[in-house]
Amino acid sequence: MRGQRTERLVRLAAKFMLCPSKLISLTDLASKFNVSKTVISDDVEVINSAMGAEGFGQMQVDRGRSGGARFVPICTPEYRQTLLSEIAEKLTDPERNLPGGLIYYSDLIFNPETALSLGYCMASLFTDAEPDVVMTSEVKGIPIAMFAAYALGVPLAVCRFRNRPSDGAAVGVHYPTASGDVKTMYIGTRQMRRGCRVLIVDDFMRGGSTASGMLLMAKQFDAEVASIGVFIAYDEPKEKSVPNYHSLLTLKHNAEGQNRLVVTPGKE
Repeated sequence: MRGQRTERLVRLAAKFMLCPSKLISLTDLASKFNVSKTVISDDVEVINSAMGAEGFGQMQVDRGRSGGARFVPICTPEYRQTLLSEIAEKLTDPERNLPGGLIYYSDLIFNPETALSLGYCMASLFTDAEPDVVMTSEVKGIPIAMFAAYALGVPLAVCRFRNRPSDGAAVGVHYPTASGDVKTMYIGTRQMRRGCRVLIVDDFMRGGSTASGMLLMAKQFDAEVASIGVFIAYDEPKEKSVPNYHSLLTLKHNAEGQNRLVVTPGKE
């Protein structure tokens, strides 16, 4: 009997974690494992305690008529601080410095393990935003945005800087950059539906021109922008092209011009 429950707990935990933020019927689970709904509810409590101890998520239970539960990626402050501090330390390696005060981080965000953790950390900032879709821009915005969308249980829409025939019909917007140039971004009309609620996620923000371009794109679909999340935000200029955003890390320069990354305080 104990062996049977251990196997059931592992299978239940795997099922919930494979589809984050998706409500799964407790009645269906009880039928699948040939146990009572009360037993499944007790199992969910055990899984919730284990996830809470790990610090990267929790179980939420719907006590409605059918009843259901979902895994929600809500990172604890301790988990967030540990994860982001380790990444910040790696990124402050002088060998990562690039011209223009930039830093090299592609190897980290294109590492699935790191991108998944960052996606969960990003998503945990916006679990109450209830977006219908996550929007990002190519190329480096895609990994974190993809895992954030996965964690939130919604699709990903990608803005591209070149329209491709394989994308089908597309909408294009022109937006100004900090240098005074005008760029164009496109998104396939099948990736977004009108009036949806959008969460914008990007990898880096200096002046905020790319994010402002995505705001313009959202406007073309009469979409409501829930919020904007960024992996790394440059502390200069102070005034960005977008009104509000939340970043995981903030890039600063000390008096000697050296890069310094600090963990941005989480949302209250």
